[in-house]
Amino acid sequence: MVRAAVLPAVGAPLELAEINLPDPGPGQVRVRLAAAGVCHSDLSLANGTLRQPVPAVLGHEGAGTVVAVGEDVTAVAPGDRVVLNWAPSCRGCHFCGLGEPWLCANAAAGAADPYAKRPSDGAELYPGLGTAVFAEETVVAAGAVLPLPDGVPLTEAALLGCAVLTGYGAVHHATRLRQDESVAVFGVGGVGLSVIQSARIAGAAAVIAVDVSPEKEELARAAGATDFVLASDETAKRIRKLTGGHGADAAIECVGRADTIRTAWSSTRRGGRTTVVGIGGKEQQVTFSALELFHFARTLTGCVYGNSDPAKDLPVLAGHVRAGRLDLGAMVTERIGLDGIPAAFDAMLAGRGGRALVVF
Repeated sequence: MVRAAVLPAVGAPLELAEINLPDPGPGQVRVRLAAAGVCHSDLSLANGTLRQPVPAVLGHEGAGTVVAVGEDVTAVAPGDRVVLNWAPSCRGCHFCGLGEPWLCANAAAGAADPYAKRPSDGAELYPGLGTAVFAEETVVAAGAVLPLPDGVPLTEAALLGCAVLTGYGAVHHATRLRQDESVAVFGVGGVGLSVIQSARIAGAAAVIAVDVSPEKEELARAAGATDFVLASDETAKRIRKLTGGHGADAAIECVGRADTIRTAWSSTRRGGRTTVVGIGGKEQQVTFSALELFHFARTLTGCVYGNSDPAKDLPVLAGHVRAGRLDLGAMVTERIGLDGIPAAFDAMLAGRGGRALVVF
């Protein structure tokens, strides 16, 4: 048995419990977690914004060590350090065939099947986003583990599984930020901090961080922001003033709210790009007039998992970590145990902190 944080029902408080985890079957891998990041997507699963069968063990941003493998698994072996991939692509569906593995039609299949049991009542448990890393150990499909390159600390490597891949991809793949361009980053949480660092790596001339919390300014500037704007009704106006009156070349929204998406759009110059990374609820409606769509000629695009191919991007990110260009530890504002996850959820709702990291 292993200790885990269990979501008994949508909207219910998490419960710490012992769960029965089976040995890995054919094509499966068992991983002992070193750390797991607490992501806003976990909160969205817990409150029903995103669908998740329950009862479930949440958590999808993790890294650890392989302890056992099932039949037909050859890519990893016991003792290997790995990063969990919550959206493994099948490489055979329509979207994978188009070279868009981040839209894989089968990426979420792992979350639909029970993977463990609760010994107290024998209830079957589902793995959050197919990975279930809010537990000491997990069992996942072999495609959901990626070998961790050398030279990257195992604990901080958990962030590579979601926040960093998403933030890096949002900058380099979805937005295609170019050297000497300006970018406005809305939301200075775990993903936002990754976007800021990635924009700095891309050579942005100006990186303008926007957040509702003044305490986030220090975090943002340490990550590479050249300016900080406290969110208000004047946000777009202030960003235009910081960019010669034109607006930012690009804006990346990491919050998932209709008002911040609309402000990010308004903060972007004519012909600029606005990328939405944040996951909002279906009740969040964003409106634009037909005239402004024509006049401003801006591009508005969604972004799933940074439009990344984790197998290709992870070695690149590891190279940035080894070279000192990407500081994973600087994104972590709190190290907690499993019992600290509810407080981390509350902090996210209140707009506090960067990334909370569950350390086992």
